[in-house]
Order: sequence, then C-alpha cells, then structure tokens
Amino acid sequence: MPRLAGVDVPNEKRIDISLTYIFGVGKKIAKDILKQAKVDPSIKTKNLTADELKTIQAIVESVPTEGELRKMVRDNIETLKRSQAYRGLRHTMGLPVRGQRTRTNARTRKGKRKTIGALSKEAAAKLETSPVKK
Repeated sequence: MPRLAGVDVPNEKRIDISLTYIFGVGKKIAKDILKQAKVDPSIKTKNLTADELKTIQAIVESVPTEGELRKMVRDNIETLKRSQAYRGLRHTMGLPVRGQRTRTNARTRKGKRKTIGALSKEAAAKLETSPVKK
C-alpha cells in the first residue's frame, strides 16, 4: 500500500480513485495530478512504477492537503469568529452556517432534541404515576 501525503492509498483501486482518499484531493484534482504526471488514470495503484509514484508524490506535495489544509480551514473559521461575522456567529452557536432551515431539520449541527415547553407522552405518563410529595 503506497503512502502519499501521509495517507495509505488502496492498492486494488484505480489510481484516480485512490488519490481521493487524501483529504483535499477530489476527483477533479486527482485527474489534474495524473495529467500533470502523465499517468493513465485507469491503472490500478499496485501496477504503478516507482518513478510514477515519485512524480505523483511530488505533485501532491505541491497541493495543500491533509494537516496543512485542515489548519487553513480551522484558521479561516477562527477569523470569522473573531471578526464577529454572521457566519462566525453561526459557527460559535453550533447552527447551520449556509442558510439552511433550522425549524425542523439541522439535527447534525444542533445535536439531540431538547424538549422545552411541552412534555413528551412518556414524561407525562411518569409524572402521573409518580406519587406527589407534599
């Protein structure tokens, strides 16, 4: 299993698909990398020569990937938060940033539901059956 940009890319897949396992490399960038390296995208990763791997590695290192790209994204979000931009405030509050509705959906960002006003049927049933202390 060859290592490119600190990531083990799969042997049994085509090289254009294998490159997408690297954070920051999608299908378009993988295609551009292979074109620049003059490598056929339909070759399986295990069939690449050492020279081809070296050229691909050199090109991948010139593109921001993995830790470097994650740091850039984190810094950009921190800048938005510090400048009190609307998007930064949404990041701070843990709400969707790009205009999605929050009345019914957005569970990924907001987390598990918290019932505020009304009680669920189970909670109401527990209150009815529990003895009242005076």
